[in-house]
Amino acid sequence: MSWLDAVKWDANGLVPVIAQAHDSGCVLMFAWMNRDALQLTYDTKKAVYWSRSRNKLWRKGEESGHTQIVHEIRLDCDEDVVLLKVEQIGDIACHTGRHSCFFQKLDNKQWVTDQPVIKNPSEIYTEVKK
Repeated sequence: MSWLDAVKWDANGLVPVIAQAHDSGCVLMFAWMNRDALQLTYDTKKAVYWSRSRNKLWRKGEESGHTQIVHEIRLDCDEDVVLLKVEQIGDIACHTGRHSCFFQKLDNKQWVTDQPVIKNPSEIYTEVKK
């Protein structure tokens, strides 16, 4: 049995993935992986995800340059969620130009942005994708 067989893939062959900064423990982002993405992540030590909107493998940083170097791959107790402990290159994980995708905090029944934009997305993504 392969180590990949231990993962409980959903009906679409996907597993949810949390990317966490290996040094600070900050949760950077949430994404999905299919079997190929997880295998490539293991093989290359760089995060590869499955883009549900584009229906293809998505190598983190392929457009922005903000790659994730993988230090650890963990599987939760139910074997249906993967945790990546990563080094975030460029300190930007979010397509909005912020350190983390979780930059909105609920405060008094309102969502408040509590993280600054590190770099304007128009400077990160210079090529228009169609």
